[in-house]
Amino acid sequence: MGSLLALAAACAAAAGPDELERSFDPYGRGEPRSAGPAIGLVIRKDNLEQHQEFVDPGTALAIRKGWYEIKVAPTTSIPMPAGYVEATRRHLGKTRLGPQVGDIEGYVAGRPFVEEPDIKDPRAGEKLAWNFRYGAGFGESTTIEPFYWRYRDMKTGTIERTLKFTAHALKFMHRVGEPAPHLPNNPSKLYLALYLKALEPQDLKNTQLLIQHYDDDHKQAEAYLSLGVQRRVRRLATGQTTDAFLGSDVMIEDFQGYNGRISVMKWTYKGSQNLLMPYFNHHEMPLANDLPPEPDGYRFVGLTGQGQCFPHITWQLRKAYVLEVEPLSASHPVSKRIFYMDAQTMQINLGLIYDRRGELWKIGFLGKSHPDHHLPENKGQGGPVDDVFAAVDVQALHCTTGQFKARVDAKTNQPNLFQVQNIRGD
Repeated sequence: MGSLLALAAACAAAAGPDELERSFDPYGRGEPRSAGPAIGLVIRKDNLEQHQEFVDPGTALAIRKGWYEIKVAPTTSIPMPAGYVEATRRHLGKTRLGPQVGDIEGYVAGRPFVEEPDIKDPRAGEKLAWNFRYGAGFGESTTIEPFYWRYRDMKTGTIERTLKFTAHALKFMHRVGEPAPHLPNNPSKLYLALYLKALEPQDLKNTQLLIQHYDDDHKQAEAYLSLGVQRRVRRLATGQTTDAFLGSDVMIEDFQGYNGRISVMKWTYKGSQNLLMPYFNHHEMPLANDLPPEPDGYRFVGLTGQGQCFPHITWQLRKAYVLEVEPLSASHPVSKRIFYMDAQTMQINLGLIYDRRGELWKIGFLGKSHPDHHLPENKGQGGPVDDVFAAVDVQALHCTTGQFKARVDAKTNQPNLFQVQNIRGD
């Protein structure tokens, strides 16, 4: 099997400048508007059937049940960070898949694979997974402060719990900003680290989560949790990343769409389609009145629909790649995921999670704002800004929602923030 995978990788056509341009600007030859839903149209239960080809199955289910309605807005191109695009151009054609899933060779920085995925390529899904992993979604450094999570009873709309976090992310390797391509003093060869700290409520205050992803995809990421009431750091076992995080509808593995390893999944590319995706301009959205505005006047994206479980945003018709992702471990609580990846940004914005019986369990939404219509410091940075999420358990009729205030390329994230000693010393 390994030799066949290696042969398929070796036979892939080398990408050139034209492929690079199309990868970063799929709308350069016109937006996907032919026969698409009209701008301003609200897709609801009574007209869903006419427009179902442009709606993913999870969102369609929510609309069909009368839980949610979506409004169509114009498609906007979202330029990626200039340094990231330039790094892709500089290293074009250097990256190859290795013999096994999870192997990558020659990668330095930028987007690893810019060629249009081919349904006949058995490793097309894996290439898209690498594009996601080495994407520009976090920039080089991101701070989310504050970050509100709410647990909701979908039937009644009751807010059962409100959590307030600060969250941070930092790339250690394959960077395009200085220092590039790697941060110094990284003997463990970490690629990316995530740090989450609870500010409220009181019983969870100072609870901290640290995740350290190695650049070697075959190495299990390190995850550490310190519960504020215990003041003790413990390393999480592999299986705990698929447990409900702090009683929510979210697994650690769900963060950012997918927070696991490429090598532990089977990645199958199912094709592309023009699909309504949760992309919008933050300042044009109905903003929340039930969360206090920030001192700088920033207000959070609102929520709507059944139980206030869905983002109150407009949706854009965008080119999307469809991925089916199946765990290789029989003990995994999920039988498969279906990801809908935005073709321009390579970010996972919609996801369906199926339980061990193969029945739909959860729908995931990750809404992103254009950076030029968000915080002033995000303007011109390139890449979409995380703005709102919802994880909807369609079996239990329960949801967890999240509302962000994200600053891309924040200067406050220093490498020592992402060390275990930082948690112990807090």
